[in-house]
Amino acid sequence: MIGMTEVLLAVGTRKGLFIGRRGGGAWEFDESPYFNAQAIYSVAIDTRGARPRLLAGGDSAHWGPSVFHSDDLGRTWTEPARPAVRFPEDTGASLERVWQLHPAAAEPDVVYAGTEPAALYRSQDRGESFELVRPLWEHPTRTRWVPGGGGEGLHTVVTYARDPQAVTVAVSTAGVFRTTDGGASWAPSNSGVSAVFLPDPNPDFGQCVHKIAKDAGDPDRLYLQNHWGVYRSDDAGAHWTDIGAGLPSTFGFAVAAHPSRGGTAYVFPINADTDRVPAGRRCRVFRTTDAGRSWEPLSSGLPEGDHYGTVLRDALCTDDADPAGVYFGNRNGELFASANGGDSWQQLAAHLPDVLCVRAAVTG
Repeated sequence: MIGMTEVLLAVGTRKGLFIGRRGGGAWEFDESPYFNAQAIYSVAIDTRGARPRLLAGGDSAHWGPSVFHSDDLGRTWTEPARPAVRFPEDTGASLERVWQLHPAAAEPDVVYAGTEPAALYRSQDRGESFELVRPLWEHPTRTRWVPGGGGEGLHTVVTYARDPQAVTVAVSTAGVFRTTDGGASWAPSNSGVSAVFLPDPNPDFGQCVHKIAKDAGDPDRLYLQNHWGVYRSDDAGAHWTDIGAGLPSTFGFAVAAHPSRGGTAYVFPINADTDRVPAGRRCRVFRTTDAGRSWEPLSSGLPEGDHYGTVLRDALCTDDADPAGVYFGNRNGELFASANGGDSWQQLAAHLPDVLCVRAAVTG
């Protein structure tokens, strides 16, 4: 049960990384942020080995982007002597930031990184060095990819325990791409996902997908938060179905799945792309327990009245505890947690810098 486990919570902000820990009692946060004044766009908590490893994608205004790792639950950090992620000289590109760090589901030492400009990197040493996945970088559609409002970022990586050759990624703004041969070839996978801002609203690629989450019970089921539209796929992304009915808005950035309960997922609706505040100006997470057929608002313990804290694409997550924890942070610098799957919430922090990403996991 959750009272008998140790949970680590990593919160990446515009000005550093904050780490909280909870054993059998209250949350305790480390005294000061790590990577002071650096924007932390990505965090991973890799619990696959005998010793957990934390990874952080930092972005220093002076030194530029880098990937750091910690093998003592974040108390000390190591930066490789050579940049862990860098574009080969022949690409003519330079790294803007690391949007995503993802431990592979089926390969113990493999970690994926998603970057801006939109590219996928693969590590075989738990994130100490990475190699560009060239077939995606050289995809024939790339010249027609267009940056989203936050840049051209590969921000989502989904892998599968049953098949290490299968990888799904999402790019803003290019949409969903899939490989089933370990990255040797890639195909757009956006059937049913709209692009309301394009002359053709149903293109093969070019959708502004904001985030994807994998269902706990069915490895072929995925949930997708789009730039307008919430979708579900029951065939690993080959086709998508609109499941936005019942939500106050289908615009948003974040989506997360329950870690053990199939059919259960969470979104945080935003008013509109031109009005990026919580839907109805109310701080509410919406949960489905039937794979998107219906949605219920979760607000017990959350702020009441007008609220303006936008939740970004990686700032909503679940842990792997039992009962499951759910967490989100917003651009107001507020951090919230639920220890019962979203039924009730408590505020863990306020007045943080903009929260960019949140990750949590059982570490002991």
